[in-house]
Amino acid sequence: MRQGFASRGCLKLAALFLLSGILSAAPLCAQEVPYFVTYSHHMEEPCSLEVETKSAIGRPTGGNRFIGNATEFEYGTTAWWTTEVYVDTTHTFNENTVFGGFRIENRVRPLFREHWINPVLYAEFEDINAADKGILEVVGHDGKADFNENNNVLRADKLRETELKLILSSDAKGWNFSENIITEKNLDNSPWEFGYALAASRPLRLRGVSSPNAFSPQNFTAGAEMYGGLGDRYNAGLHNTSQYLGPVVGWQIPNGPRLSFSPSFGLNDYSLDHIFRVGVAYEVGQIGRIAHFKKSVSR
Repeated sequence: MRQGFASRGCLKLAALFLLSGILSAAPLCAQEVPYFVTYSHHMEEPCSLEVETKSAIGRPTGGNRFIGNATEFEYGTTAWWTTEVYVDTTHTFNENTVFGGFRIENRVRPLFREHWINPVLYAEFEDINAADKGILEVVGHDGKADFNENNNVLRADKLRETELKLILSSDAKGWNFSENIITEKNLDNSPWEFGYALAASRPLRLRGVSSPNAFSPQNFTAGAEMYGGLGDRYNAGLHNTSQYLGPVVGWQIPNGPRLSFSPSFGLNDYSLDHIFRVGVAYEVGQIGRIAHFKKSVSR
């Protein structure tokens, strides 16, 4: 038992050292932030479509390792309105692969110009089941015990939920700082649940080089992300909630996909020991304008 706590303590200590190293890296072109849970005020370009997969890999104590995947289709409806659809699947080793459900979200930016703090309003409807393990947010009293049940049992538990977020985000001297306040409610008699997400990141270099290539410093973004539950309406606070912290790294390949990676470490015994996250995103392009152009030509 003591050895397990010591090992976990070493992991947390290593994570903190890694975070401090990343955040103090010598920074010197703004690009997409590499966050997995936290949203910034950056919106999808109008008429553009981005396809992204986000995978969360973890293993509860005494349970089977899982890979929760969310495939995201993000469309820039206007300059101030972005719409996204998520399709979720989960594979659990020694069990099976199940369909987790879908999510529809909308983000609206009420203040179009850049400000010191840029608010964004977020609303989402989820039609998922309890087998979904993409961990796109942590709210209420979500904890590691939720991942131990068999998928065949969990997928019978249907969850139709609404989720609201207040997104606050700022850009300053190359840095992005983002804070999310999360509220979520199952559309039955369950109480409102609360959570949060915080993140900061910056490109390793702001100015381009004379002969840029895929490995140029400006194509890499590094930072940190922290998120967790804040209880519910009847038991608000940090008691019996899971909390996570970890570095985030993003790599934008010129004219190619954007890759992101984050090892998140549980900060208390209610959390999973760690969650490894991997993301791959690709900008499809101005599909809305292409469709409008074809329609104009056909006339």
